[in-house]
Amino acid sequence: MPGDAYDLLCAEDDAAGSALLCTTDDDDGCCSAVEDDSAAAAAASIAELIGGEAQYSPRPDYPDRLRSRSIDPAARAESVAWILKVQEYYGFLPLTAYLAVNYMDRFLSLHRLPQEDGWAMQLLAVTCLSLAAKMEETLVPSLLDLQVEGTSRYDCFEPGTVGQMELLVLMALNWRLRSVTPFTFVDFFACKVDPGGRHTRCLIARATQVILAAMHDVEFLDHCPSSMAAAAVLCAIGETPSLESVSPGAAVSWCIGLAEEGISSCYRLMQRLVIGNVRTRVASTTTITMAAVNLCCSDEALSSHSSATSSPPPAKRRKRSPTAT
Repeated sequence: MPGDAYDLLCAEDDAAGSALLCTTDDDDGCCSAVEDDSAAAAAASIAELIGGEAQYSPRPDYPDRLRSRSIDPAARAESVAWILKVQEYYGFLPLTAYLAVNYMDRFLSLHRLPQEDGWAMQLLAVTCLSLAAKMEETLVPSLLDLQVEGTSRYDCFEPGTVGQMELLVLMALNWRLRSVTPFTFVDFFACKVDPGGRHTRCLIARATQVILAAMHDVEFLDHCPSSMAAAAVLCAIGETPSLESVSPGAAVSWCIGLAEEGISSCYRLMQRLVIGNVRTRVASTTTITMAAVNLCCSDEALSSHSSATSSPPPAKRRKRSPTAT
């Protein structure tokens, strides 16, 4: 791909760049900041992001096209599973995996692939994960190494082939890669629930698991990122006994722009489709292990940090250049 194309990767709207209003490195400082004089400015920034989140979503008719099988939902599910496997293998941020799926869904809502259940769909998945990793990760594997052996039924694509597809995706998305996602809001909402910071890390970890698990199901495509974030935090509150439960109606007060109906319907969907399976699927949906999450929920380990295990780089695989069909 031409070098000048990558120079534009960070030239998106600045509005979405203010996503990280809190960090999990210092929960007490994070939640204290929400309570100080900058609280109003922080809430205004979040409200502005909520107001513009729709422009980072697939076309409105995309979920119905998946349900009607105009677009193959099984092929999408396979691609989502592959992205999450590679995210776990390399220890990528959860945001990286979510962005990759977001790029893929936005592209599919605009363009039809020649083989939606074949190599073209896998090429799109590789391309979107490559772009997301370049946006969020400090260390990005080569395009050959990114296609981890044993994670796909297809051979490796040539770097040049992936590079050409990257340019097509970038143009289709109008170079808007700095998307608004549920992770834009999770830290802020968790601090609203737990301003003292005692359980913030646990809430964020649990909510992250739920969000990643929800990516598999097309029903969540009907819900905006802010509603998904709020619903995921509500689910996390329900798994934290020392916190009082919060209703979707009360969650609306966290920020201007939140809709009770959207949060409530997404929350019910998460309880029905995600919560019962999140523990069994967590190994393939997030690098945060259940042991680490349970530790971070205990009073004794709130200040400890879970260290991610590293895996050796995968062996090189035979390159593949798809032939025209």
